[in-house]
Amino acid sequence: MATATPTPKVNHIGLPIVDYRGGKSTLCAGCGHNAISERIIDAMYEMGVEPERVMKMSGIGCSSKSPAYFMSRSHSFNSVHGRMPSVSTGAILANHTMTTLGVSGDGDTASIGMGQFVHLLRRNLPMIYIIEDNGVYGLTKGQFSATADIGSKLKTGVVNELPAIDTCSLAIQLGATFVGRSFSGDKKQLLAMLKAAIAHKGTVMLDVISPCVTFNDHEGSTKSYKFMQEHDEPINELGFVASFEDIEVDYDSGEVYDVEMHDGSSLRLKKLRDDYDPTSKPKAVEMLMESHEKGEILTGVFYIDTAKPTFIDQLNVVDEPLGQLPESLTRPSRETLEKLMVNLQ
Repeated sequence: MATATPTPKVNHIGLPIVDYRGGKSTLCAGCGHNAISERIIDAMYEMGVEPERVMKMSGIGCSSKSPAYFMSRSHSFNSVHGRMPSVSTGAILANHTMTTLGVSGDGDTASIGMGQFVHLLRRNLPMIYIIEDNGVYGLTKGQFSATADIGSKLKTGVVNELPAIDTCSLAIQLGATFVGRSFSGDKKQLLAMLKAAIAHKGTVMLDVISPCVTFNDHEGSTKSYKFMQEHDEPINELGFVASFEDIEVDYDSGEVYDVEMHDGSSLRLKKLRDDYDPTSKPKAVEMLMESHEKGEILTGVFYIDTAKPTFIDQLNVVDEPLGQLPESLTRPSRETLEKLMVNLQ
């Protein structure tokens, strides 16, 4: 007698998790980037995002290979080194109805791509921007990147003497509306942050510490698994309730920031620090600077603003995607051009 094949579990739009997976990873075994890919798969599945409605963007580097390892049915574009922000801007303007997820690295973002990164932040472009941060250039033998901390050591014994760029402080000051940091080894925190990121309308910048097991996971590294486990200081306990789930309050009154997201979902931030205020730019930046002086690595959601207009709002873009408008609407008529020329005379 044949055994019946069990029906796979599906999410609220009827898709099994296998529909959110990608190709087999070619990254080093134990690489933190692979753990991030798994959390992206879980978040997209649990939020019920249609894979075909997602644009995956990336630049160059180990991190930028990872979009191949999740959501193979989604649209994907691997851009030139450091140029993912401008390519993403063009793609979003062509079709702002898509969910855009950009995956970059600390080198791709904080070095060659810094000029483009800052303009993406100030525009509040509606996309999720993930930095898979390991503090080294993993494809070119592990030299220090711009996010490596002063005093951190390479396997060769070389000590970094240059100050690190804090992408979270930068993102808060320049205009991103959802800024946080997590650790690839913290499944619960990272998953909650990614689900909230999907529900947010605006620039989400997540700096995820992702240890490089080949070049930067040794004693003396400040981006290693051991260092993160010993120095991680969470500022809040995250809970996320999607709009299609029952919303229940499970925290005591006065201890929680309850933020309503753009799609009706609820992000709950339980304070673990008395001075924490996720809506204050000055407080968030001050907290990050103080923790840096103490040698702490803060994780959690640092700043959130659900009221600021996005780049699409500021440009008054029509509801229908620009890339799908007919030529009759996008190409000016002869009469229109003649009137324009007369006005310019």
